[in-house]
Amino acid sequence: MRATTIHGARDIRVEEVPDPVIQLPTDAVVRVELACVCGSDLWGYRGVSKRAQGQRIGHEFVGEVVEVGSDVSTLSVGDRVIAPFCWSDGTCAHCVAGLQTSCPEGGSWGSKGSDGGQGEAVRVPHADGTLVPVPRDADQSLLPALLSLSDVMGTGHHAALAAGVGRGSTVVVVGDGAVGLCGVLAASRLGAERIISLGRHEDRATVARLFGATDQVPERGEAAVERVRELTGGLGAPAVLECVGNEQSWRTALGAVRDGGRIGYVGVPHEAPAPPIGELFRRNVALAGGVAPVRAHLPELLADVLAGRLDPSPVFDRTVALADVAEGYRAMDERTALKVLVRP
Repeated sequence: MRATTIHGARDIRVEEVPDPVIQLPTDAVVRVELACVCGSDLWGYRGVSKRAQGQRIGHEFVGEVVEVGSDVSTLSVGDRVIAPFCWSDGTCAHCVAGLQTSCPEGGSWGSKGSDGGQGEAVRVPHADGTLVPVPRDADQSLLPALLSLSDVMGTGHHAALAAGVGRGSTVVVVGDGAVGLCGVLAASRLGAERIISLGRHEDRATVARLFGATDQVPERGEAAVERVRELTGGLGAPAVLECVGNEQSWRTALGAVRDGGRIGYVGVPHEAPAPPIGELFRRNVALAGGVAPVRAHLPELLADVLAGRLDPSPVFDRTVALADVAEGYRAMDERTALKVLVRP
């Protein structure tokens, strides 16, 4: 089959690799119908996160089950499924507690010895604990929205929960990438009354408004903090979503949160400063978040997509064929695309 591999900074290729096969009785093989490029993939693409030469890449996909192992009991050949960005056994103490990303039997797509999501098919370990089936009568047009649940929508939702967003909340979202925009949508879904989206790209601001943002702050750094303070009566917001993971985004989040507030952080850390424990202590600011256990959030988000109450699909603004996936990476790296769909 064909799959996306990475060979160094800005060196993305589509190569012939071995077809996936059942290796353990708990496995399934999924034919990929739709995948995408994630903002976190760009750290490897830019050479910031080191990857082995020829390593598979991509961790978001939906597809059709084409083979199941003898111990798989909840899935059948022909099922359409959503794959969260980590696999998990579904039975350990962490999985039962809803923290599948800490499963000792778990792993992530594209890691050593595993298939990546940006390919024609994927071997899925622990299929029963990992894959979420979609009703067979679900409309094909929902595929992009369903794909968003594999990572960015679930991650934005996790940030909103970690920040304590609820009905009537005032929320600041730091970052206007796909996760930040899904954070806006998640805050709106949870009943936030005021959502201040930070970002300087008008096309992304348009999506933020569509998703429920009430205010847009295009400034950056200290100027952004000052503007947020102006919009919140000088106090800052009680809930802040940090959706980037670098030093500037963290400083902005700390400046934008009010005393006694909460920062929900989901941005993959890259050159982020150590938490200023003294300042957090003095201001009674709480931090919560981390790697989103998307598998735990998938059922409720899926129900809302199927019912027409939730549509994260506008985060996708370009589609490429698998053969042209390098163009998708380039477009996202150059910010001429927000998030790119990949059709095998």
